[in-house]
Amino acid sequence: MKLITWNVNGLRAALKKDVLAWINQQSPDVLCLQEIKARPDQLELRHIHQLESTFPHITWNPAKRPGYSGVATLTTTPPLDVQLGLSVSEFDTEGRVIRSDHPGFILFNLYVPNGGRDHVRVPFKLDFYAQLLDICDELHNMGERIILCGDINTCHQEIDLRNPKENANTTGFLPEERAWIDTYLAHGFVDVYRHLYPERVQYTWWTYRYNARKRDIGWRLDYFMVSESLVDQVQDAVINDDVLGSDHCPVTLLIDE
Repeated sequence: MKLITWNVNGLRAALKKDVLAWINQQSPDVLCLQEIKARPDQLELRHIHQLESTFPHITWNPAKRPGYSGVATLTTTPPLDVQLGLSVSEFDTEGRVIRSDHPGFILFNLYVPNGGRDHVRVPFKLDFYAQLLDICDELHNMGERIILCGDINTCHQEIDLRNPKENANTTGFLPEERAWIDTYLAHGFVDVYRHLYPERVQYTWWTYRYNARKRDIGWRLDYFMVSESLVDQVQDAVINDDVLGSDHCPVTLLIDE
């Protein structure tokens, strides 16, 4: 089974850059998109038809604020169940979560809040991590297996960004943000890419400024984290850093059903 996560930084713009050509070539079973910045009725009909021809089952969770945030989960087969949000209105109005239940696992498509340049949203971001973990702990206690994917918006270790010392006080690499990744790992999750490739240096996001992508001055912000009980079924995790169309690149997870 192939799952792909991608922060497209505006779905309408990404579709005009023909990102569907690459997606169709990959033929994922599940495609999780973040920062779609649009409602489905704002997409061109031809794009809707193209999406639906590949993915007959699409769940949208746009933000209430126009042109902001939003996630979408696209699948080739119908999920067993779908839930939007975390049942917390302050998060759910921003369209940041889709939970979809599949045979053998529960998938969370996540767009974690950014802490903001002035750090004003860091407490909001940390509360999001806490609320999500409470849900995951309950599911783990019930024996469920979970896949978390999306733009987690935090680099866990120094290897995960090009300039760690210069960004020690930048949101996305603050100690209190990184500690939450440690907490998730202590609560039964595995960062699949780093588990498979402990010393490999690859990034998933580059600022549009300073010619950063060509110079590979990036951050690894996009993850697949899976329950420990699922790790043995993981075949590979791939950062597709050669794929353009957004300031993020797609990440692929291959699991043995």
